[in-house]
Amino acid sequence: MISRFNSFKRTHIILQHLGMSKHTDAAEEVLLERKGCAGVITLNRPKFLNALNLTMIQKIYPQLKKWEQDPETFMIIIKGVGGKAFCAGGDIREVSNAGKTKQKLAQDFFREEYTVNNAIDSCRKPYVALIHGITMGGGVGLSVHGQFRVATEKTLFAMPETAIGLFPDVGGGYFLPRLQGKLGYFLALTGFRLKGRDVLKAGIATHFVDSEKLDMLEEDLLALKSPSEEKIANVLETYQAKSKIDQDKPFILEEHMDKINSCFSANTVEQIIENLQQDGSSFALEQLKIINKMSPTSLKITLRQLLEGSSKTLREVLTMEYRMSQACMGGHDFHEGVRAVLIDKDQSPKWKPADLKDVTDEDVNTHFKSLGSNDLKF
Repeated sequence: MISRFNSFKRTHIILQHLGMSKHTDAAEEVLLERKGCAGVITLNRPKFLNALNLTMIQKIYPQLKKWEQDPETFMIIIKGVGGKAFCAGGDIREVSNAGKTKQKLAQDFFREEYTVNNAIDSCRKPYVALIHGITMGGGVGLSVHGQFRVATEKTLFAMPETAIGLFPDVGGGYFLPRLQGKLGYFLALTGFRLKGRDVLKAGIATHFVDSEKLDMLEEDLLALKSPSEEKIANVLETYQAKSKIDQDKPFILEEHMDKINSCFSANTVEQIIENLQQDGSSFALEQLKIINKMSPTSLKITLRQLLEGSSKTLREVLTMEYRMSQACMGGHDFHEGVRAVLIDKDQSPKWKPADLKDVTDEDVNTHFKSLGSNDLKF
């Protein structure tokens, strides 16, 4: 049995890193360089697990667009420094402070972040994300919409937002419901963490390489002459073929997939909970304990986000998620989640409403209402 309480605590430790917004020189928080035939984006806030802030997002977007137009740039590579994290998410404490005081940052951060997520998806140059180390929230948004996502044995993937009164954004409503069976629904509601080769087996990464070979892999990519998508894929596949780490281990959730598919196929959170209770296995009861800690409002809006997102385009999903983000900024649970996890660190958020049955359809609907002229537009 996978011990989830430890991982729950560890997620809180990671989230705490995201709350430490001390500004270093913004110029150095993200490095943008031309190397060989590639544009290379390096997230450079290792002390904060390369958490994304608005200034970083505002530097990445125009450069991405420039490289996309540049005939001399044949691919884009994104990576993080420090070895611990690719990018552990967005700088949520800063966003919460701004949201509480109605500052524009709370609008701008999500608007510009989602604009970058869409730009990665529509990028006409091959985009290679080296997702080594912790890859959560905003870090998922910087990688999962690109063509190539390279995981290592140190990759740790999660979307832990329901634990802080938010929802798995950055296009989670698009990519999560498209994973096998109901896996994405399970990951979204529980914040379950996938490690190493399991990130590939889940369909989140496209390739897997040994972490000690990452530098060589990057050198080989940069040495390619005017590389096509095919040449890049060949290099990645060659490295993957040589990787033996956990090669024969089954997917960590393989034995539970039937349960996940049946329990998480319901259209309401209440029914999912009932399914887990009726299942009664130790795995189901473990998930139940975890879900019961999450923000009831977050659980309900997340399930609706995924159900609706399953038939929308990424742009439509990001427009929907932008509406949701702004409703969360104006609500109670996100700020309370940030308080409990990042500020007071008591790990016991007081959700309002505290009970699923008190989260009304009207409460849920307000998260999906058009913002009129303030809607996210592409």
